[in-house]
Amino acid sequence: MIPLIIFLLLLIILGLPLFAAVGGITLSFFAKDGINPTVVIAELYRLASAPTLMAIPLFTLAGYTLAESKAPKRLFDLIDAVIGFLPGGIAIVALVIMAVFTCFTGASGITIIALGGLLYPILRNQEYSDEFTTGLITCSGSLGLLFPPSLPLILYGIIAQVQIDHLFIAGIIPGILLILLLSIFSVRKDVNARIDFSKFSFSKLKSSVKNAAWEIPIPIIILGGIYSGLMTVVEASALTAFYVIIVQFFIKKDLSVKKHTLKIFADSTRLIGGILIILAASMGFTAYLIDAQVPQIALEFIQANISSKFAFLFLLNIFLLITGAVLDIFSAIIIVVPLIVPISQVYGIDPLHLGIIFLANLEIGYMTPPVGMNLFISSFRFKKSIISLYRMSLPFLIILLLGLFLITYIPQISLFLVDWVF
Repeated sequence: MIPLIIFLLLLIILGLPLFAAVGGITLSFFAKDGINPTVVIAELYRLASAPTLMAIPLFTLAGYTLAESKAPKRLFDLIDAVIGFLPGGIAIVALVIMAVFTCFTGASGITIIALGGLLYPILRNQEYSDEFTTGLITCSGSLGLLFPPSLPLILYGIIAQVQIDHLFIAGIIPGILLILLLSIFSVRKDVNARIDFSKFSFSKLKSSVKNAAWEIPIPIIILGGIYSGLMTVVEASALTAFYVIIVQFFIKKDLSVKKHTLKIFADSTRLIGGILIILAASMGFTAYLIDAQVPQIALEFIQANISSKFAFLFLLNIFLLITGAVLDIFSAIIIVVPLIVPISQVYGIDPLHLGIIFLANLEIGYMTPPVGMNLFISSFRFKKSIISLYRMSLPFLIILLLGLFLITYIPQISLFLVDWVF
């Protein structure tokens, strides 16, 4: 059995898809213990029957439609008109627009590739250095994962059995905190470099509001619909996808039914198909771990060696940063969440707070050397060596780790808004 697992791990290194490796390891464990492998199908059916799962493909479709249209440019112009005149304004605009599109697509790599070409020349034209510009785009690619309707937030809620509408609220202030910390760094960079910035223009604001008038209602549809009680998360996702398609194809006419429909649906299906395949393999693996009482064994070991809640959180952060660097976020959620949720409950950690800690770590793990995914995507997108990306992203990584420290050890950053709303 061990030789088979080693063989599968070697295949992963050589390029075997993760779902195939996880599925192979799971089936080998089941075979060793004489368990019928149909339990995997039973677990998948149980998860697939969760009604909120339908929100993932619908929000993904909306995100890919927006990314393919001219909506990013219109929203960039709008945010630029509002705050672009401030010191560091253009950099802050870039941070916000990257977060907006990552929260819809759920994939930081797509954001870096799709918006990098738009933002890089704008920032360079504002006399920001190549090092600062590349580092900012690389490290802001995953900022939106804490904002609704982030796909990882939805998936975490399903796996951890936490109310998704509560998670949506819990992620807002931590997400804003991370953007705020990076914004302060950008303002300081701007002031120190004495970069010229434009003056506020009411006519520019009026024009940008008019141009983005059809995109502005999107967050109102999502959050307003859910928290007014008029819609469930799935209904809000369906309405959002329908609204975005109508606006971009038939009102703004950025997209052509003949030219863009197939590409958008293919890209969306590819991402969702990947999530579901990983989900199928990982749920079987999780079922085996639970059946083998791995969470209980891990809990007993941790309780015997770690008595402090803060020490547990510190080690959890290190573990999750490594996990976020080596696994994609969807696999990490499905495999790791069932293991850490029961352990965290023993230490009195609120499930909502744990969810935000979990996702913030994975978000930062994307840019953590040596193997953070965003580093390699940026290296490919901007044709720079991975070593140079380590250096460029380091200041931003340090700032985000400071934000992670605050989110981890001050629970009210995540819970205050939830307590106030509910």
